[in-house]
Amino acid sequence: MTTTTPLDDVTLVSRARDGDVRAYEQLVLRYQGPMFRLAVKMLAHRGDAEDVVQEVFLNAWRKLGQLSEDAAFVGWLYRATTNRCLNTIRARKPQADVDLDTAESPLADLQPERAAQVSGQLAALNAALEQLTPEQKACWLLREVHGRSYDEIGAIVGVNATAVRGRIARARAQLAEVMKPWR
Repeated sequence: MTTTTPLDDVTLVSRARDGDVRAYEQLVLRYQGPMFRLAVKMLAHRGDAEDVVQEVFLNAWRKLGQLSEDAAFVGWLYRATTNRCLNTIRARKPQADVDLDTAESPLADLQPERAAQVSGQLAALNAALEQLTPEQKACWLLREVHGRSYDEIGAIVGVNATAVRGRIARARAQLAEVMKPWR
């Protein structure tokens, strides 16, 4: 029985650029989850997040030939997803109802009392995230949820690392203030 080692991103991007649809499918399977999680947290709406991710991957397939370095593909996806989310947020009318339905529930294995407490904390955090500016929210999510460096975030959102640090610091301060009752 032979086992195959998964191909790295650079190889898959190179093959996809040459028209290999299966290689691009592997990239989509590898990165649709992280892009969806980013989009659903930024947009607080599952349907909008699904639309954004679908548009990002379709657009990336069409414009793959414009990518100058195969190794830059993941950063390119994060930038495209973040920008598409920011555009969606800017185009929205203010909403009273927020749909925070996410793909998986971390509460399934908890005792009922603890699940209720964690659920309340998550609701408070999601409400606090909605109070951040879209730019602060994007930077905070890219750093705290997706583990991106300040330089990567700066490249994604189009500002320098110092501006990213400032946005994240303001977001953290605002979130800490809102989350005080939960400590």
